[in-house]
Amino acid sequence: MAVDVLDYTGTVPRALVHRASVTEVFLTDHRPHGEGALIAAQLPRTHSYYNDHTGSPALYDPLLLMEVLRQCGILGSHAYLDAPHGSAFVFDRAELTIVDIGALRIGPRPAELLIDFRIVETKKRGGKVAGAVYEVLADLDGRPAVRARLACRWMPRRTWQALRDRSRAGLELTPRAHITGLRLPTYLVGRRSAQNVVLADAVVEGSEAVGHVVVDQAHPGLFDHPLDHIPGAVMFEAFRQTALYASSEVHGLAPRGLYMESLRTDFAQVAEFELPTDCRARVGALTPDGVTVESELVQEDRVIASATLRLGRTLCPAASAPAEERLVSA
Repeated sequence: MAVDVLDYTGTVPRALVHRASVTEVFLTDHRPHGEGALIAAQLPRTHSYYNDHTGSPALYDPLLLMEVLRQCGILGSHAYLDAPHGSAFVFDRAELTIVDIGALRIGPRPAELLIDFRIVETKKRGGKVAGAVYEVLADLDGRPAVRARLACRWMPRRTWQALRDRSRAGLELTPRAHITGLRLPTYLVGRRSAQNVVLADAVVEGSEAVGHVVVDQAHPGLFDHPLDHIPGAVMFEAFRQTALYASSEVHGLAPRGLYMESLRTDFAQVAEFELPTDCRARVGALTPDGVTVESELVQEDRVIASATLRLGRTLCPAASAPAEERLVSA
């Protein structure tokens, strides 16, 4: 990838990536380039959510890269397509593929990501650009690491609120606590901290699994600021944890020896806080390189989002679960 001089010494303004906390802003600089921009990002080596994995060697989380690319989509829309500040953004699709797992190894200093961000399609409303499709190639410390494709659109906040009011009017919504049931033991989803487990009461029958999704709005990594719906970050994690758990149960694969090699997610509906959310998964055949899992998130028989997730194998050997592990009450 052609390299221009980009600055990695500080973050871009929070408003450009829709984050409340400076520590959750990973982009550091950007400049026009071709049909889009070159964007710089720095990846943290310590983070309570993104660096809480049991795999060895330690890798940068592919979902950290997904968040970086989400931030690129919002920054690119504001800076290069004149999306008004204050707009409500909706992501319709997100695809990410790790092209070199070795590039994700965490080294002795925070990694620098150089992102070739390309605008490949725009959509207009009322003569103004109101949506776009982006393609992304990213080098991590000079080594090709990720390719991705994002589709998003934006609208005035009042338009978003009107759409939300209409969609919610047709649902029976009752305030409820989402943190119910028993979260899975951390080792079954490749985590160390129980706070980062989002799957509860999961069961497997044959090659299919289903579990309840724990939506903890107090989680600092998944909820940087208050929202009116369940965000994509929670959905991505639910898809990944269901795939890890199901692959462990169906094929005997140790979650600590797997990583998310690719993920394609299509968002169909807005996920409501007041409705119980289930993740249903179907595990494919085991291959020497890993396994593919097809999943969907469901609220009262409505498919909210669907995903195809590929789990690859790391260099970590399989290991049995610690005997002292127990279900952790949510």
